Amino acid sequence: MNIDNILKNIEREDGLSRTLGMEFISTPEPDTLKARMAVDDRNKQPFGFLSGGASLALAENLAGVGSMAACPGKMALGINVHGNHVKAMPYGGTVTAYGKLIHKGHTLHVWSIEVKNDEGELVSSVQVTNYVIDPQKK
Repeated sequence: MNIDNILKNIEREDGLSRTLGMEFISTPEPDTLKARMAVDDRNKQPFGFLSGGASLALAENLAGVGSMAACPGKMALGINVHGNHVKAMPYGGTVTAYGKLIHKGHTLHVWSIEVKNDEGELVSSVQVTNYVIDPQKK
């Protein structure tokens, strides 16, 4: 999925993905997408591991970027995020989120996202449902 046009808006407008250090990456397959995030002071919990909330934020942001790339000119709003954290991710590493669009309806998209560590081991499994609508006039 090519996200070059979406990245321009994210870099200019988005605060959370920039604040947490997310990097979104195009993939050659039409219904897949990737993102990376270093585990550092921006997204760790007090014990020195990646915060579960940061993992969910990475997944939700990845799904949002993907839905907007799949439906140019539309806005994607996360309406449900469900995740299971299965492995701790220590400070200093990098997680990579691999997203796959598993349902593309007219207004609802469902994404399956696997967040993995540097060794390719599953850290979190997340499902995101997006509501896809026309943008609101400002």
